[in-house]
Amino acid sequence: MADIQSAPQLRDIQHAAARIARYAHVTPVLRSASLDALAGCELFFKCENLQRAGAFKFRGACNAVVSLSDAEAARGVLTQSSGNHGAAVALACRLRGIRARVVVPRSAPAVKLAAIREFGAEIIPSGVTQAERDAVMSEVLAQTEAAVIHPFNDARVIAGQGTATLELLRQAEAIDSVMAPVSGGGLLSGTAIAAHALNTAIEVFGAEPEQAGDAAESLRRGERVTGWVPNTICDGLRAELGPLTFDILRAHRANILLASEVEIIAAMRLLWERLKLVVEPSSAVPLAVVLRHRALFAGRRLGIILSGGNVDLEKLPWLPGV
Repeated sequence: MADIQSAPQLRDIQHAAARIARYAHVTPVLRSASLDALAGCELFFKCENLQRAGAFKFRGACNAVVSLSDAEAARGVLTQSSGNHGAAVALACRLRGIRARVVVPRSAPAVKLAAIREFGAEIIPSGVTQAERDAVMSEVLAQTEAAVIHPFNDARVIAGQGTATLELLRQAEAIDSVMAPVSGGGLLSGTAIAAHALNTAIEVFGAEPEQAGDAAESLRRGERVTGWVPNTICDGLRAELGPLTFDILRAHRANILLASEVEIIAAMRLLWERLKLVVEPSSAVPLAVVLRHRALFAGRRLGIILSGGNVDLEKLPWLPGV
């Protein structure tokens, strides 16, 4: 993969799968008869909350870090993250024995900050918006020669994220639709590329909070919407599409649907109760979307990627005072 700003192909995702096989978990696919009944369709949950570092992000981060040349690796890595990607990069860099720096918004949950530190990365704080993150990245890059691994607008990362869908489609037969949360679009881009490379008839859906709905609006307008100020409990879904991910999602005709904060919290609680899994709010957005749009998904066999499980247990959204 010579150009990290060009859309990866199936072969790149397959190479990524081989590259990360010794490091990443093959995560299970779980079912719930009660959730199927509520949704009116068959749901197949790909449990990336059980991935290393607690999120799908390890796939893309690991592929990118392992792909670095020795000369690039010697300079260390710089990235930005709301938490999960930063922890994933930090772990991947620790496994390779190289330095990692992570620009992190001050609003990141404590559990995610702790993971980044525990994996040995240096945390560089920033503001919450994409523009503020980018500005701090530029400042740090000007002072270092670190190799940049963008959290989503990077073909190496997208290819790594696509490996989750390769696994899903092997584990669950005859899936006709796939869905993933969307923020910067790396996961959904990898999902779309992998799904359509194997079966062009599979429909690709993204799930996004109403209060961070820039991706849905971008695809509706046919141009990237930037400068959106997100106000959502889903700390992992506050980024905006990059130029590369926007182009990929347009090309694959991804249909992005929205859910309210109340619907997301209710779906998160359902996943805890019915699947007995710890998932973070971002992971619950796809189920919230399905339950809002039951007619659209009626009778489908839908694969859903549960993106992560890193949540502050003292701040669960259904606890009093939270």
